[in-house]
Amino acid sequence: MHDAQVTPAGDRIRWIELPGSGEGRPRVYLHGLGASSGPYFAATAVHPALAGPRSLLVDLLGFGISDRPEDFPYTLEAHADTLAAALRAAEVTDADVIAHSMGGSVAIVLATRHPSLVARLVLVDANLDALPAVRGRVGSSGIASYGEEEFVSGGWREVRDHVGAHWWSTMRLAGLTALHRSAVSLAAGSDPVMREQLLGLDLPRTFVHPEADGAPDGAAELAAAGVRLVAIPDCDHNIMLDNPEAFARATAAALADG
Repeated sequence: MHDAQVTPAGDRIRWIELPGSGEGRPRVYLHGLGASSGPYFAATAVHPALAGPRSLLVDLLGFGISDRPEDFPYTLEAHADTLAAALRAAEVTDADVIAHSMGGSVAIVLATRHPSLVARLVLVDANLDALPAVRGRVGSSGIASYGEEEFVSGGWREVRDHVGAHWWSTMRLAGLTALHRSAVSLAAGSDPVMREQLLGLDLPRTFVHPEADGAPDGAAELAAAGVRLVAIPDCDHNIMLDNPEAFARATAAALADG
């Protein structure tokens, strides 16, 4: 396990590192809301199609094995900036970033605010737009429908019952404040919104999505801006877990370009 101090108060981001052969760009894997990069990416990061380069399976501040400060804003921008601090401490630049769901939103903001750190993006069914807060919905919009005090004091139990045992197995590792504030920021979207930032980036970008969901919203505009869209069969939102073989090969193909 590796770590780096990322706030003046001493809070630390931690990651699991696969040292690799030293050839090729470093790879950074980022988890989604309420997740952790180790459980979600370890199997595919060592898949023969992807194994080799130095790979960092990073847990964002507030999640997994990283610290969970109560006084941190947990906005997409704050996540991106503290992630940038961790990557610089790890001497990582010009990285391939493979990022799932909320992690994809953070990765887009990271590439916009800290362009020297990101060479290519593989976004795994990432959030590109703001979402309305809806009580009872699974995901960020459901969590964001609670006030912070309401969520921390007991509303999280309703979320636990909605998301199911699999997601809760990593969500329970998150700080409740971190989980709520991250969900609120994700539902509100970055400024400018993630989609607009993605369209403006000048680097190779791939958006991987479940085939069963059909093309993502705004697919024509994304494709016209050079974003490669890749549909993966036989999977739901957690593509790397549902169809690891197809995910690894699609990701490897995306990283072979550019």
